[in-house]
Amino acid sequence: MPKRQAPIPLVDLDADAPCCPPLAQRRVPAETAAILAPAFKALGDPVRLQLMSMIASADGGEACVCDLTPAFDLTGPTISHHLKTLREAGLVDAERRGTWVYYRARPQILRQLAALLSIEPTAAAQR
Repeated sequence: MPKRQAPIPLVDLDADAPCCPPLAQRRVPAETAAILAPAFKALGDPVRLQLMSMIASADGGEACVCDLTPAFDLTGPTISHHLKTLREAGLVDAERRGTWVYYRARPQILRQLAALLSIEPTAAAQR
């Protein structure tokens, strides 16, 4: 059985609540920063950012590696390395089906990253 790394933990398991106040409202706690920084770092590469976009916007919510690889002028192993980085950062889940691997975005972590970067006033900030 292949060794699988557990995805990074989510800061708040309540799917309806943001992980933390936006950067513009309050300082990010060290623990939260340590959890979310690998995801931001993974998205800091142009190829990984494009892959993440392709996966997140794919019909049916998932994308086959067979559809992702041809979009780049890179070797299969290089694309696999970038997909592994996204998986280890907790941004995507992967499922092998026969010889192909299908990737799905993890919406909750994407919501947390978006909430942290939001500059729109929240209900709490308007009180």
